[in-house]
Amino acid sequence: MNKLVFTIITIASAACSGGRSSSGGGMVAAGDGLAAWETVRGVLQHPRCANCHPAGDQPLQGDEGRPHNQNVQRGPAGRGMVGAECTTCHGPANPPASYGAHTPPGVSNGWHMPTPEQPLVFVGVSSGALCAQVKDPAHNGGKDMAALRAHLDDPLVQWGWSPGLGRAPVPTPRAAFLAAWDAWAAAGAPCPAP
Repeated sequence: MNKLVFTIITIASAACSGGRSSSGGGMVAAGDGLAAWETVRGVLQHPRCANCHPAGDQPLQGDEGRPHNQNVQRGPAGRGMVGAECTTCHGPANPPASYGAHTPPGVSNGWHMPTPEQPLVFVGVSSGALCAQVKDPAHNGGKDMAALRAHLDDPLVQWGWSPGLGRAPVPTPRAAFLAAWDAWAAAGAPCPAP
């Protein structure tokens, strides 16, 4: 059994056991929480997530994370600049395959990035730094762990597993990602050293 499959099974077992470790004693161990975090980190730093969480104000696009065409910018509310809002091109749903491979994808609640005041950068940060900012309300839009978990059900987040024609989905199955998130949270959301 490869290491990723074993880690996912361990995380899922911990998450399904009501926050108990597989040995039956205590909460999910910090080491198991750190292993779960690495699964979460891998998803967050995949292009489907990271492209809208860049270090600068220009979103990225494609599997290689290149700067977005048309000099698209984050804008004052994270929804693009006046006259070039994200939803101008990114409509309420992924268009059908008949529209072609280079048609901008969409999502029902409106395409957007985090605000400039709280950019929540996923690109180019270490695992420890990413972990710290994800769970810090001063960096994550004021969310506690429960609100962060609820955010994972947002249509824009879910889109990463169904990105439309020509786009690679997040390779970690969504159920495995959610199990890893829950195990990480149950362990107290530990972070690796920065």
